Amino acid sequence: MSSKISGIDSSQVASVDASRAAQRPQDAAGGGSSADNANASHDVQITGTARQLADLDQRVRDLPVVNDTLVNRIRQSIEQGKYAVRPRHVADQLMSLERALKNLPDSAESDGSSESGNPGK
Repeated sequence: MSSKISGIDSSQVASVDASRAAQRPQDAAGGGSSADNANASHDVQITGTARQLADLDQRVRDLPVVNDTLVNRIRQSIEQGKYAVRPRHVADQLMSLERALKNLPDSAESDGSSESGNPGK
């Protein structure tokens, strides 16, 4: 009897011998069976680059959120009347930021919700 499921003819499929024991796939890393690997101990080696990245990450986390030295210097400049606002530079930086933000994926659009209630922006 020939029955087709999804275009496959049963006469083209090799039969499976139920009396034969199933073979376990070998672990790609060790080449042994998964039972052998369960009893083996594994050593994890962290590369120098990973260690350096972890150190840099911790240094960044340890930095203060506000640069007090810079804030005090600007505060003194404003109090002394020496702080000059450059409107053109401020506007250019704002426009540059807007362009950069425009290129970021919008998480509200990707999950189907919109905080502003305006799907077209």
